[in-house]
Amino acid sequence: MSLKPNFVLYVIKRHFHPISRWKNHVFLGHCNHTQIFAMGKGSAQGESSLGTCQSQNLAAWLMEANKLEIRPFELPALGPKDVKIRMKAVGICGSDVHYYKHMRLADFIVKEPMVIGHECAGVVEEIGNEVTHLAVGDNVALEPGVSCAHCSHCKEGRYNLCDEMKFFATPPIHGSLANFVVHPASLCFKLPENVSLEEGAMCEPLSVGVHACRRAGAGPHTKVLVMGSGPIGLVTLMAAKAFGSPRVVVVDVDENRLKMAQELGAHEVVCVSTRIEDVEKEVLEIQQKMAADVDITFDCAGLEKTMRTALKATRSGGEVCLVGMGHVEMKVPLTAAAAREVDILGVFRYRNTYQLCIDMISSGRINVKPLITHRFGFSQEDVVKAFNVSAMGGSAIKVMFNI
Repeated sequence: MSLKPNFVLYVIKRHFHPISRWKNHVFLGHCNHTQIFAMGKGSAQGESSLGTCQSQNLAAWLMEANKLEIRPFELPALGPKDVKIRMKAVGICGSDVHYYKHMRLADFIVKEPMVIGHECAGVVEEIGNEVTHLAVGDNVALEPGVSCAHCSHCKEGRYNLCDEMKFFATPPIHGSLANFVVHPASLCFKLPENVSLEEGAMCEPLSVGVHACRRAGAGPHTKVLVMGSGPIGLVTLMAAKAFGSPRVVVVDVDENRLKMAQELGAHEVVCVSTRIEDVEKEVLEIQQKMAADVDITFDCAGLEKTMRTALKATRSGGEVCLVGMGHVEMKVPLTAAAAREVDILGVFRYRNTYQLCIDMISSGRINVKPLITHRFGFSQEDVVKAFNVSAMGGSAIKVMFNI
């Protein structure tokens, strides 16, 4: 899928960053290619893709553009501070779809087969001998980025900016759409009994919205504008409300997505066009719907038009938080914004958000369940169909694998 002016379909979260060359390898074990591909097809009854090779760890490999295959995936050895997780719920992100369609995202290029997926939760299968806070059988949400813990960013607590970050399904790092993964125990967060594994997987996209709200200082004193009602726009809406924002207006080009935004608590919505020349009149409509100054605008699309709208709609002395990255480069009226002291903040992934997200879901302050619109099993047929459904957009918001 190409990036389009229609910003409803995909907001690619900022999952690209310089990373070191750490990867796993294909391992065929005792099953030959014919067996593996036969297992991957599944059946009309939704049988497991494991087939007769129950000992194999299978994963969804991105082989080339528009080509995914279920193949064996060899895990690294379990370290003393690691846990082995049986994956149970994995969501499809816009970045996954972009790799699937184009084999690249920004400067990150898939040069060899890569396991896809990073929004995930599962059950602890095995623990390293130094792990004390988890036990076999615990349900956990996995934070997908492993930082170096030694650089200046990590030491300052801003580990999301680590130059050596190893992030699931950001090439060349393999992802988590597999039967099992090995992951640092410190990045596995135990889920309470009232939080499902699907909700655990949703902590990943929700973390983006939570981090954005923290960066911009959203709270009871801030009226919020959200540009874009795709998955990231919707979780940002929910996060802003959970942080106490008394009024949230959501803007998009798709009326169906705006209906979802209203169902999730948006006070007002504005349906706009994709034409740059309509910015001025649309800003007036936004301001009328807000019925107050816009203190913070979250641009969850990252397009030239959405940023132009954000900068013009936000009050003098307010903040524009760039969350989406639809356009790598754009022409925007910075001088006029600077003259009004409108601050522009960048958002890159998230940091220290997972426990808060779990607490918000557990307490009922945020309900991510309505965002999961499509569910699939883990067979060759299901994996291909799920990615195609996600790529088409339409009614699909979050597509989830149940493994």
